[in-house]
Amino acid sequence: MTLTSKKPRRKIWLFVILAVLLAACIEAVLYLRPYEPDERAAQAMQSGGGVTVTDAEKWMVFEKSAGADQSGPGIVFYPGGLVKPESYAPLARELALRGYRTVIVRMPLNLAVLGGNRAEEALAADSGRSYVIGGHSLGGVMAARYAAAHPQQLQGVFMLAAYADSKGSLKDKGLPVLSLTGTEDGVLNRESWEAGRSNLPADAVIEMIPGGNHAQFGSYGLQKGDHPAAISVQEQTAKTADAIANWLAKTAE
Repeated sequence: MTLTSKKPRRKIWLFVILAVLLAACIEAVLYLRPYEPDERAAQAMQSGGGVTVTDAEKWMVFEKSAGADQSGPGIVFYPGGLVKPESYAPLARELALRGYRTVIVRMPLNLAVLGGNRAEEALAADSGRSYVIGGHSLGGVMAARYAAAHPQQLQGVFMLAAYADSKGSLKDKGLPVLSLTGTEDGVLNRESWEAGRSNLPADAVIEMIPGGNHAQFGSYGLQKGDHPAAISVQEQTAKTADAIANWLAKTAE
């Protein structure tokens, strides 16, 4: 075989390799495309109505306007996997109106698994206040892991459509725990959730929102694999905020 006959084959193989790499890159980009906040979430990002919103590089803060009572603990919140943090603005606003300063943490590539310790800096930025940590879906799993590793920094943990795995076991951490799910959730792995109950303390509060689904813990529209909710997103947001606020009030007793 001559040298000239080898060159075309090399070009063909180079083309094939480049084509495979390009296809892999496109697939990765499509897979990592996050769920976008809807119009309702965009409106909730605006200050007003008694709530001040601070949109910073590493997090977003929702708190009652100056002079209002904010005697409750603060909340650090981890977004769900591949969900933009702004999608939780309606829930954060509701919690702020109830007196709880709420910090939604931004995650690398919108994946809490890549930024599990990002609560550290948020807590340090407001070290004079006590905090609980919580999250939705993958964010809830990672919030539990952070709490398990840093129980002395927190006053409690809540999980929305999430569970505590073995790395996030809260069974013996001395922290109050709230686990909240929706009856119509089609995304949550129920087997993992059931198994995760063994990683919760005996006095953990486990509640379910009738008619609620997975995506409506946020405000980003439909999610692949989820079931249709039997209640509105507004109602699910309000019920979620009420459940968290009631749990926080009881932990302070």
